[in-house]
Amino acid sequence: MSIDIEAAKLTIKKATRPFFRGRVDIVSGVIVEARGVPAALGELCRIERPSLGPIHAEVVGFRGDSTLLMPHGDLTGIAPAQPVYALGKPFSVCTGRDLLGRMVDGLGTPLDEGPPILATEYRPLRSPAPGPLERRPITDVLQTGVRAIDSMTTLGRGQRLGIFAGSGVGKSTLLGQITRGTNADVVVCCLVGERGREVGVYRDEVLGTESVQSSVMVVATSDRPPIERYAAPFTAVTIAEHFRDQGLDVLLVMDSVTRFAAAAREIGLAAGEPPTVRGYPPSFFTSVPKLVERMGRTVRGSITGLITVLLDGDDEHEPVADTMRGLLDGHVMLSRDLARAGRFPAIDVLGSLSRLMTDLVGEEHRAAAQRIRETLAVHASGRDLIDIGAYRPGANPALDDAVVRVPVIEAFLAQGANENTPLAETLDMLRAIADAGTGEVSA
Repeated sequence: MSIDIEAAKLTIKKATRPFFRGRVDIVSGVIVEARGVPAALGELCRIERPSLGPIHAEVVGFRGDSTLLMPHGDLTGIAPAQPVYALGKPFSVCTGRDLLGRMVDGLGTPLDEGPPILATEYRPLRSPAPGPLERRPITDVLQTGVRAIDSMTTLGRGQRLGIFAGSGVGKSTLLGQITRGTNADVVVCCLVGERGREVGVYRDEVLGTESVQSSVMVVATSDRPPIERYAAPFTAVTIAEHFRDQGLDVLLVMDSVTRFAAAAREIGLAAGEPPTVRGYPPSFFTSVPKLVERMGRTVRGSITGLITVLLDGDDEHEPVADTMRGLLDGHVMLSRDLARAGRFPAIDVLGSLSRLMTDLVGEEHRAAAQRIRETLAVHASGRDLIDIGAYRPGANPALDDAVVRVPVIEAFLAQGANENTPLAETLDMLRAIADAGTGEVSA
């Protein structure tokens, strides 16, 4: 029997590595201040609670001689003088095919009643994004099954697209429709700050039974600690990276980045960062690019990102929205007026843009979409005159044509929440509507 000497040496070295022990000094809000713990930023520590057992915590900052820790869970049972051990490693999550069809929390622990997850590997939660030269051009269309997106704001495999809307306008329902209609290999769905009662509904009704089997859900509900709500998107993108490196095309859905921003604000302010625009600390504006840049297409596979942005007071220029628009490859705007009128999806085509569409579609598709946009723009410019009865047919031939064609276009853009249209069928309908003359179109 042969013995691998080098492997044995490595095992012994790991087993005899010293743990640095400190103690809890102060518990303030969501922060634990510990003394005597020489740990680095982002390093994992363990706090020993005699009554409730150990709990992991992450180093989020320093204050004088104190190390600031954010526990991975409830602070109940943490008291002064309890031992704190620096584990000498960052937090990692398990990845692998065993995660398909499963639901985990923001730290990668199973939430459902399934069997234990057998990890193929563990990956650090905070990994670097692929280098600029590792990325490949985005040239392939990703089907969503939503006609308004596939035809007018076409999405590519590896693109990052934002869905911007106020509350109650249909963001979550639209995401569910996309996850059911997409032709991606794997869907990773991340719910941040969601209401607990909606998680099961999202899994059963929004994702659907068939989609769940090729999906992974990462959930951090609104009552979870801020560190878990902050970590959930990083857990989701880490899981997506595993499947991407297997050569698969992954759709990463995140709802919403605004609640992630709120968690970052709680952590930053508790750690003593100065508040900037609307109270957001500087760390938020540096952490968001690190999350978004981990998505994209590489030589092995792709991660397509669909990220919802909850507009505070329907303000399109609030800080989170402005930051995300500069980082993403396009945006879909949902209109409250369209939602009130009962149209789903309430996508404002004129306010939406895919920056990669011109590189993804052929000349015929591009021209047809442009004709539709021009018609909608002409109709929008004359809408006030039409509504008050001041417009007389014949005064503007372009507007006359738009009045006839817009009802057909709106019928094409409207779609039931449970209805999915294959990409080829969507393009056939788009060309037929765009090419039809005024006399050939009927409502």
